[in-house]
Amino acid sequence: MTILNNALSGASAAQASLNASSQNIANLQTKGYTRQGVLLTAITAGIGTQGAGSGVKLSAMIRFSDSYKSQQLWRANAELGQRTQVQPYLTQLEQVMGDDQSSLSNGVDNFFKALNAVGEDPMSGPLRGQVVTAANAMAESFNSIYAVTRNQQISVQQQRDSVLPKFNTLTKNIASLNERIIAAGAQGTNTSGLIDERDVAIDQLSQLAAIEVLEQPDGSRTVSLKTGQPLVVGKLAGSLVIDSTSGSPVLQASFAGTNYAVDDSRMGGQLGGLGNFERNTLLPLQTSIKEMAEQLATAVNTTLAGGSDPAGNPGKPLFALDGGGIGGILSVPDDYAATDLAFAGAGLPPGDSTNLQALVAIKQQAITLTSVGSVAIGDADTQLVGKLAIDSQQNQSLLNTATTIRRQAEDDWASTSGVNRDEEAMNLVEFQNMYQANMKVLAVANQLFDSTLSMFG
Repeated sequence: MTILNNALSGASAAQASLNASSQNIANLQTKGYTRQGVLLTAITAGIGTQGAGSGVKLSAMIRFSDSYKSQQLWRANAELGQRTQVQPYLTQLEQVMGDDQSSLSNGVDNFFKALNAVGEDPMSGPLRGQVVTAANAMAESFNSIYAVTRNQQISVQQQRDSVLPKFNTLTKNIASLNERIIAAGAQGTNTSGLIDERDVAIDQLSQLAAIEVLEQPDGSRTVSLKTGQPLVVGKLAGSLVIDSTSGSPVLQASFAGTNYAVDDSRMGGQLGGLGNFERNTLLPLQTSIKEMAEQLATAVNTTLAGGSDPAGNPGKPLFALDGGGIGGILSVPDDYAATDLAFAGAGLPPGDSTNLQALVAIKQQAITLTSVGSVAIGDADTQLVGKLAIDSQQNQSLLNTATTIRRQAEDDWASTSGVNRDEEAMNLVEFQNMYQANMKVLAVANQLFDSTLSMFG
């Protein structure tokens, strides 16, 4: 009977092992699947009994996972999400502002070239007309590039609005899976599949924002933003919301009836990338473009007002400053004529170029911009484009690094938790042999039992 019991327990253990290997092979291509195995232990004989033991038993199902490698996977995903999200914006700005034909530098240079050209004959109608034409073209350059920044700002807001529902759905899913895992674990049910599903949801969440994940004794996981705001505790889920009561949209984390302020420029992931780009790159650049237009227009208009046009009148303002709406930030009045330009000094006869030289000198005047500080008007756009190029190159470099780190993290995770086709094939052969050997033992035990019975026949 001991032989029979040993053989039956061995066959059952082999069958359980075969089931685990077949489950692993079936999920070879399943994203996020963690391979499983069985823990077999010997059944020892009781005190006073004969024999070395009473077979083998299935002690537990094993889930091959490493929490450290999972954490590394999620951190790498947050960094990759942040860098990936903003690179298209940086690339577009760099291309638009660096274009030889549409750049601010091209518009400014052509405007001052037209002023220099009219110095040959300050009374020439065609040369004066070229100044007005160049002024219009320069205004269009400012408006065009400013419009790009405004469109990007709108796009950033729309992307943020589209990410938040996905983010909040994931936190709810994680909380729901926490509840199911706790309940299944209390009943002794294998929870590996539920844990895999939860890990996939956490990985997706980590792409949207950098998170901290803590394992709890009951099998649940607590999730919070890296800046500390809670997102999931047990079966309770929080959410990210936009609060517009102050007049400007503010991102907040809402959990259990309490709202927490969130600095979206420091939260990592896609949301952090968008927030950081908007606050530290896009808005300062947008402000600098507007400041450059305002200070250049003011300098030109002020200088014109100090001179005389061909009729002896003070010069009219060449540029009008707009509020940055649909019409842009800079324009030349529709009724502005070449004869309104005041190139002569105040009180000096027509043909004098004293004021014209003052206009030409404006290009070397210093202005102060939010992004680059004090800089000459003629060099301002070059400085803005240079800073933008540095930001873009730095982000691209960090994106390449983040891509490599994420790939390495995935490989590290797979080395522990991934299914190895060759290993599982060997396991199948090994456990099949184990099953067949135990069935042979069972057959021998039956023969011995039959022989023993026949002795009393």
